Amino acid sequence: MAITRFGPQVKRSYQSHGFRLKLTATAILGLCFVFVWSVFSKFSVTSQRESFDDIAEPVSAARGKVSDFRIHFGKEDPKKGQESDESRVVKSEPTLDDKDKKKINGSLPIKPEEGQDKGQKEGDKEESQENKGESEIGEVIREKGEEEENGKRGEELNGGENANEEGEREFDLINSEDLDQEAVDDENEVSRSRKKKKELGPLFDPKTQYNWKLCNTRSKHNYIPCIDVESASGRLQSYRHHERSCPRSPVMCLVPLPHDGYGDPVRWPESKLKMVPDIEWGKNIRIVLDIGCKDSSFGASLLEKDVLTLALGLKDDLVDLAQLALERGFPAVVSPFSARRLPFPSGVFDAIHCSECNMAWHSNGVKLILELNRILRPGGYFILSTKHNSVEAEEALSKLTVSVCWNILADKVDEVSDIGVKVYQKPESNNLYRLRRKRDPPMCKENENTDAAWYVPLKNCLHAIPEAIEQRGTEWPEVWPKRLNTFPDWMNKIEGLTADSEHWKTVVKGPYLTGLGVDWSTIRNVMDMKAINGGFAAALSKQQVWVMNVVPVHAPDTLPIIFERGLFGVYHDWCESFGTYPRSYDLLHADHLFSRLKNRCKKPVVIVVEMDRILRPGGWAIIRDKEEILDPLEGILRSLHWEIRMKLRHDKEGLLCAQKTVWRP
Repeated sequence: MAITRFGPQVKRSYQSHGFRLKLTATAILGLCFVFVWSVFSKFSVTSQRESFDDIAEPVSAARGKVSDFRIHFGKEDPKKGQESDESRVVKSEPTLDDKDKKKINGSLPIKPEEGQDKGQKEGDKEESQENKGESEIGEVIREKGEEEENGKRGEELNGGENANEEGEREFDLINSEDLDQEAVDDENEVSRSRKKKKELGPLFDPKTQYNWKLCNTRSKHNYIPCIDVESASGRLQSYRHHERSCPRSPVMCLVPLPHDGYGDPVRWPESKLKMVPDIEWGKNIRIVLDIGCKDSSFGASLLEKDVLTLALGLKDDLVDLAQLALERGFPAVVSPFSARRLPFPSGVFDAIHCSECNMAWHSNGVKLILELNRILRPGGYFILSTKHNSVEAEEALSKLTVSVCWNILADKVDEVSDIGVKVYQKPESNNLYRLRRKRDPPMCKENENTDAAWYVPLKNCLHAIPEAIEQRGTEWPEVWPKRLNTFPDWMNKIEGLTADSEHWKTVVKGPYLTGLGVDWSTIRNVMDMKAINGGFAAALSKQQVWVMNVVPVHAPDTLPIIFERGLFGVYHDWCESFGTYPRSYDLLHADHLFSRLKNRCKKPVVIVVEMDRILRPGGWAIIRDKEEILDPLEGILRSLHWEIRMKLRHDKEGLLCAQKTVWRP
């Protein structure tokens, strides 16, 4: 009986202990699973975050210390305590496919708060590795993978003056723009370059031989790739003037010259004829957008008042009006305007003029007027001049201007020409937006990037006007020309901007105007292919030229700074064709453009082909870059029968000044 009673007790005790053992084992396995999952998820998230090509780390305001802005000609003894072999190694940038490329904004924003702390820490770490006798110039960034493949290559940072071979000129190629740009590029690729196993080759293959052919298109000598879209059969799918649609294969053909030959444009200012009636403009009106330019007479009438008018050519099928403006020496750019945003940041134009621009206000007018409202400065003016031939369009425009709270200041009709002129003003604050009874169109989301413009569709919402003091757009810029060298508080690194301006003044006044052999009396239309802060254009402000400042879409977004200084420009991806006619520019300036675009374009040589297309015969190109890029680039230019007028070398940097000829295959 005792054994009988003891048996169930043992069984119950065993079952109790077994349950506890099972519970303990389950808990231990659960903890192990949580630990493994957390470790795995950590590495997974890190790997995923490092693959974002369109996110840039902020730039530190303390990183870009510039020691010298001097140009040296002739041979001089090197300074004691300075070394010339220190170089900055720029990491190769990742290749972006077309899908990723179209998702990226017109440029990467610069955030000062987070970047200052991070940049200071990295700068201190690198500075401790430099020689003690070297002057304070910022950090030196190195990448072992690039050094093994391409060797040590970089930019001289200490302002040293080393003697080169006889007959060559020496000069300092470093400026604050280079330091800022390289700092952002390097920070963007710190994490990705660690995982990169396959090293990439040179930008241009010096062994490649090019056999150039002429383009065979319906547009002939006025061909604009990405806008003049043709099918494989040679017929136009939709002839011109629609949204950008670049061919899958890069355009490697050369645009032919006109059949009757190419004639040099009329010298400036003899080409500035035909004026319009004088208009009352305040001194604060500096940058104006002229939509649907006719003959550039509007811009000509304002030029003597120090007003820069950028003509937006919608490119009429019958008459190439934007090309006429460019030939007369007036700024113009060709861009469709129907479904995507214009290539400008928000709130940058002081005034917008629309003369017989044939906008479909009654059909797609909501999005069009909202886009004009986006790029117009708070308190800016919209001027409409048109004949009263469409009551429907006029009524639609009236409703649209009321919906965006534009105040009408003037409404006048000329009795002789029957041309009506209306002047509207954009609100300076959000008070009128809040008082709308019917909030149609609605307000945009607060987190939406108002400056995103490259391949961004038009929005059907109203952007709020900046109200915080530290935001751009709360105050009107200074009166011109004080505006050129006045930097508001919202701009970061004001000391660096000032130093950058002084640097470019020295460069332009010295070798650019007098030392390269360029005949500046023949120069009117100038393009800075990789503008950053507009220093090059500002240095040319007293010359009889205008400068199209192009900010690459993969670079930091500095285009608002350029507009704030009273200059203008556009966003662009140099892997595609630029929105202008062939033979539009007299001089192209490319400061480290190719080294920044390495591995972004499938065929970097298409950039050279595009330079040949937009530069007029007899025009000039000033190219500053690394020696390893300039050497094969010189061979490509010679294959196009360009004449090399000047070559400068300093350490592993160089400058190439070339002139395009009238040659065609």
